[in-house]
Amino acid sequence: MKKIDTLKEIVAKKKEKILLAKQTVSEEELNSKIQGLPQTRPFIEAISKPKQISLIAEIKKQSPSRGIIRQDFNLREIAAIYQDCAVQAISVLTEEDYFDGNISYLNEVKDLVDRPILRKDFILEPYQVYESRFSGADAILLIADLLSKEKLSELMQLADSLGLDCLVEVHDKKELKKVLNLKAPLIGINNRDLHTLEVDFKLTEKLFPLIPKDKVVVVESGIKSYQDVLFLKILGVSAVLIGEAFMEAEDIKKKVEELMGW
Repeated sequence: MKKIDTLKEIVAKKKEKILLAKQTVSEEELNSKIQGLPQTRPFIEAISKPKQISLIAEIKKQSPSRGIIRQDFNLREIAAIYQDCAVQAISVLTEEDYFDGNISYLNEVKDLVDRPILRKDFILEPYQVYESRFSGADAILLIADLLSKEKLSELMQLADSLGLDCLVEVHDKKELKKVLNLKAPLIGINNRDLHTLEVDFKLTEKLFPLIPKDKVVVVESGIKSYQDVLFLKILGVSAVLIGEAFMEAEDIKKKVEELMGW
């Protein structure tokens, strides 16, 4: 039986969604609306604190690997808990078809918290960068596997001109090499293979030593315990991005404190 490539499916759907969005609001319109917006909140600065490991806490209702994670999903309630826990930044899933997210979530969350907001989605072209800035993001996720070196460079430059930070995500040595050549200041190591959805926590051990010390490194996926976080802190990782463990917890605040040792 042929294995389903989840990433391929998501990207095909995303391309359709971008076309529809462009019919509603053009790139030019988005760009002109951005001009009067307040400054973004500094994302990299918020998550790179010396001698401590920062938390980017994620809001997501479901995922392709787990299905619905949080039955009683209440966006505002989750955002308020994260603010109360004093997390360093908040990641918001905006992909509709596989994660049940929405771009409108960005501004909704932003109005409730004073932390920087990361838009987590499958960003493929400039339109989505403008859209992210307009919708309240302070930073965006760029997945190295999805983008050529040229495209990554173009999107990073555009994001920078709009005041957005980029979390550039890698999953293997080849992708890491591509990203290091582009001098990305913020690198994400995702322990989950986006094609098969399998998680290998050892991936961080392999890739982290290859990253220059002046980079800010975020580790994503498979972080389940305080021991995991402690291990990453000792390794020298700047921040962890955790969603699933919090979303499936009955008491989110308690789970944050337990995992982070706060």
